[in-house]
Amino acid sequence: MTEPTPARPPSIPLRPSACPGLLRIVPALDGGICRIKLAGGSITSCQALAIAEAAQRYAHGVIEATNRGNLQIRGIGDQQDALIQTLLAAGLGPKNLHSDDVRNLMLSPSAGLDPDMLLDTRPLAAQILAALENNPRFHDLSPKFALSLDGGESLAMLEHPHDLWLSALQMDGETLLGFGFAGCPAQDSPVAAVPVAKGLELVLAVLELFLETARPDQVRMRQLLAERPVEQLLEQLATRLGSILRRGPHITSWRRPSVQADRHIGIYPQHQAGSVCVGGVAPLGRLDPQMLTAIAQLAAEAGDGSLRLTPWQSVLLPNIPVERGQAVLSSLQAAGLLCNAEHALARMIACTGSTDCAKGLADTKGDARILAARLQRNGISRAVHLSACKRSCAAAHRAPVTLLAVSAGHYDLYFRDAAQPGFGVLQARDLTIEAAGALLIADSRSSTHD
Repeated sequence: MTEPTPARPPSIPLRPSACPGLLRIVPALDGGICRIKLAGGSITSCQALAIAEAAQRYAHGVIEATNRGNLQIRGIGDQQDALIQTLLAAGLGPKNLHSDDVRNLMLSPSAGLDPDMLLDTRPLAAQILAALENNPRFHDLSPKFALSLDGGESLAMLEHPHDLWLSALQMDGETLLGFGFAGCPAQDSPVAAVPVAKGLELVLAVLELFLETARPDQVRMRQLLAERPVEQLLEQLATRLGSILRRGPHITSWRRPSVQADRHIGIYPQHQAGSVCVGGVAPLGRLDPQMLTAIAQLAAEAGDGSLRLTPWQSVLLPNIPVERGQAVLSSLQAAGLLCNAEHALARMIACTGSTDCAKGLADTKGDARILAARLQRNGISRAVHLSACKRSCAAAHRAPVTLLAVSAGHYDLYFRDAAQPGFGVLQARDLTIEAAGALLIADSRSSTHD
């Protein structure tokens, strides 16, 4: 399908990419898609209201929370210019519009707030984003080239693979940033580390080295590493960075402590005394203008006027007085969010599906609701991912259970296995959604794969 020319200021060139952006409206069966990249997943209540208004006025009213802590509007019609200008006026675009594609830096939704954090990642994140915006060379990176910065928080998505990941660690009383390529801290050890104060220098060196070394067809770090050993890249980095690069078994044997699942749902403690974060899941990743408006108003009335979008397609309200935590949680639930991990739908992920995507083989969102209702009746809540095709757009990580559509209403069932590539181990083929539910219920009663 040929992309239409997006509504954008005339000075912004069109890049060939299937990725939506704020300035690039990408077509789908239900209309155009506009993706709004949020710095660190954070947004003000006023900006949230602007998104709700734009979705209501210029689209079909469908707002999606993405798995990288962003928001996107679906079903955009012929008023693309007006929608984009509304979002830009609300401060939802970068200062340098040429950089919109490359602002792909994921933080913990509790950055700066988490009681277990080793450092507040927000200052370094702001420096990295500023470099991505202001250095024209970095605008040549692929819109899919992504970075993550982990400050040691207990509320963190550690399983999403990134081209460059950084994770805080402590060695001999010093806090360092371990880093790796084309992977994630949940599965990989760092290849080296640098002092926190040198984090920006490291990121800039890695990006410059990648752009100088990779061929035009090598747009992701994994493609470069398929031909160039990691050790060779590290030697080139050492030449650029000198003695600040820390290497050795004490670094490469370090592993990031795991985190408890589902902590983005409900009330989460903050480092700041007397305050908590309160969060709930957008059902199957979708909000509507009324929901987002209610959440934004709640953030302004009960918190500090900010919202944080999470990689679990949920919303977190920070800086809520601890005595108001339960009342805010009830208000989020009344607004339509899922605020209890025991609710089966709260732990399900489903892509857009065949109703809105030409590549989809099944109505994954409709089937997910059928499956969730069946599991709920049996008192079961499991982390399940329904994908309408092999691209797995809705989940950047491998879920414990994956249902991969093979035709309308029919799925292959996989259980995650660290020793197996892709979705994991194939358990059964061509199941109806009812049969898949029955199998998951039986499996839950006999064992667990979560």
